[in-house]
Amino acid sequence: MRSGFFSTLVTASLVLLPSARTQAAPLPLHLNTNGISTELRLRTSYAPAVSKAAPSVVYIYIAKTVHEAASESWLTEGPIFRYFFGEPLGNGSTGRDRHMQGLGSGVIVTEDGYIITNNHVVEGADEVLVRLKDGKTSFNAKIIGTDPATDIAVLKVNARNLPAITLTDSEKLEVGDAVLAIGNPFGVGQTVTSGIVSAKGRGGMGIVDYEDFIQTDTSINPGNSGGALIDVEGRLVGINTAILSGTGGSQGIGFAVPSNLARNIMEKLVQSGRVQRGFLGVVLGSITPDVVRSLRLPNDVGVLVTRVPPGTPAARGGLHTGDVITEFNGERVADYRSLRLKIAQAAPKSEVGLKVIREGSTQTLKVTMAERPGDEEEEESTSPVPRRGDGDTGIQLTDINDRLRAEFSIPRSVQGAFVTQVSPAGRAHKAGFRSGDIIIEINRLKVKNTTEAVAQLRKQKSAAFQVRVWRDGSLRYLTVEAAGSNR
Repeated sequence: MRSGFFSTLVTASLVLLPSARTQAAPLPLHLNTNGISTELRLRTSYAPAVSKAAPSVVYIYIAKTVHEAASESWLTEGPIFRYFFGEPLGNGSTGRDRHMQGLGSGVIVTEDGYIITNNHVVEGADEVLVRLKDGKTSFNAKIIGTDPATDIAVLKVNARNLPAITLTDSEKLEVGDAVLAIGNPFGVGQTVTSGIVSAKGRGGMGIVDYEDFIQTDTSINPGNSGGALIDVEGRLVGINTAILSGTGGSQGIGFAVPSNLARNIMEKLVQSGRVQRGFLGVVLGSITPDVVRSLRLPNDVGVLVTRVPPGTPAARGGLHTGDVITEFNGERVADYRSLRLKIAQAAPKSEVGLKVIREGSTQTLKVTMAERPGDEEEEESTSPVPRRGDGDTGIQLTDINDRLRAEFSIPRSVQGAFVTQVSPAGRAHKAGFRSGDIIIEINRLKVKNTTEAVAQLRKQKSAAFQVRVWRDGSLRYLTVEAAGSNR
């Protein structure tokens, strides 16, 4: 027997044990060995929801080959990397192909084997293995399609009668609703965590191109990616995707792709293997308090159309610069980001209805959508080209480049500063400036580029001044009134 404190404790406890011939009196414990009543469990426990959804959540294992150069960064030499992918290259290596393994989660959405997960879980995978909740049944999976812009991927396994999850309308989820995350964190096995919906419609995080995240404080960790976020009825409301963390672990801020968006992307990937996104062809700007006052808008809901390039679906549908889009296909437009997402989700060649405010009155337009070109960024950008602004006059300027010359048929002989945006609340708007104008003179002084134009405009603070612009092949003079003028 080992000596020391441990053996002393064992000896002491042996001395205190009653003799085998002594009948110890039962302790006066209050026991109730019945399970929780069905009624109480339905009211207080998440077990019914978990029992419905858990069989639909699978483990995903991937294998891929990458070429690593010598002197890898600290990221590929850290413990997290080794945990998931094995030992890093040794110092002084000249580089080699490395076989790597990773893990994540997925959700069965059809009985015949379609599975939703994250793009980043399977990106670059040579092989994908799907294992069911029982830990024994496994399938080799085929990647049907991926969409990095939303971080959604669709897999297919050759099986039947799989436990498919029930999807629900994620738009009906409310902040404060209880939700559960089911996945395979750190490879420990299926795990359920609980929390609430902290926010909806989160965007601007820089995680993916199209962001409309459900934010939750449910614990989400590495390995949970691609797993299910469910409501208290066991229905899928989101696909767990990312966390905001300074440590790499959960700190109560997690993000999930809403089930509505995931379903939209899945259906497109299954149908064609790629995502075709709608294209409207406008340059959009946010509604600011100045815009609300200037255009006498009822509220700050909507998105301002700052430019309508010719030949686009928007131009053919009758949209004008200065219109405020308040509805897209019958759905309220809250802001620039939400409209951008609605445009992208619209099917090419489909007709959509737009409700706009134009010069104080509401109009309804019909626009036939086109397919967004793969390299086209102008439509959804509030900054289509690098630009500089003059806040006093209310215009945004950029230098003329070859793209602008081709789009607006600008002759090489025309030099100046290109107007990209005109604020409805600025002096330039009152003077009649339009997006697409080219400033060539300010108070009879020629300007050749944006730098010269901005310098001249900032000198004109108190007095009225004239600007000569080139517009659609003709020259004209515009008079900008002095600041504070009521004319």
